[in-house]
Amino acid sequence: MNISEALGSAARQLAATSDTARLDAELLMAHALDVSREEMLLRRLDEPVPEAFDALLARRLAAEPIAYITGRRAFWTIELEVGPGALVPRPDSEALIEAALAHFGKAGPRTILDLGTGPGTLLLAALAQWPGASGIGIDASSAALDYACRNAERLGLAARAAFRVRDWTSGVAGSFDLILCNPPYVEDGAPLPRDVAEWEPAEALFAGPHGLDEYRRLAPALPPLLAAGGAACVEVGAGQFDAVASLFRHCGFTIAAHKDLSGQDRCLIATR
Repeated sequence: MNISEALGSAARQLAATSDTARLDAELLMAHALDVSREEMLLRRLDEPVPEAFDALLARRLAAEPIAYITGRRAFWTIELEVGPGALVPRPDSEALIEAALAHFGKAGPRTILDLGTGPGTLLLAALAQWPGASGIGIDASSAALDYACRNAERLGLAARAAFRVRDWTSGVAGSFDLILCNPPYVEDGAPLPRDVAEWEPAEALFAGPHGLDEYRRLAPALPPLLAAGGAACVEVGAGQFDAVASLFRHCGFTIAAHKDLSGQDRCLIATR
């Protein structure tokens, strides 16, 4: 069996596990070959299947996230190392960087605070976007911050990024032009795909019976940390915008929305 035939077979097997079965198969095969997906599709389809592929496919059939299997995930203009203990970056979260870019333009913010940074997702994307900025990434998980530190080093951003283990804003002082945050916002007990529910850290996903518990903690904590003329860009779940906006307005913020690629109000923009 050559690579082209193996991809077809793998996609059929993965159809019950993934909504992106063919793409998953191609990413796993490219990883087994240690080449880009584009290189594989253009030049390698007639070659024999690499020995490593079957083991990778078995892991995906067990619903392990593709990002954990390959150890990396693209986000904005950067590629991040990810793995167990860290939330996998989602394309929807790029709406926060888009909103910040619309607010600050090319000049950008000077100081950035990323609350719940995970593997450094939003902070490192923002630092790559604005070479004159520096920032702090906060997370309660030391495992997630291990990924963040390695990502900062690999991307050449370590001199401008600091990471701290904290419970949200506890022990954080200063004034920041841009505050980024992708908090847990899934309702307790909500059904999730297997590759999320069985593999990604629950503490980065669930936030009480309505998914709003962490917003209630964040909204009153942010005003002292946001610089004049700055913006807080906070991710919200589908259908949550009005409820979260009410919490932030109560704390003195002016609120706007930025939509994700599917048209959902994904980013709450809080200014004062």
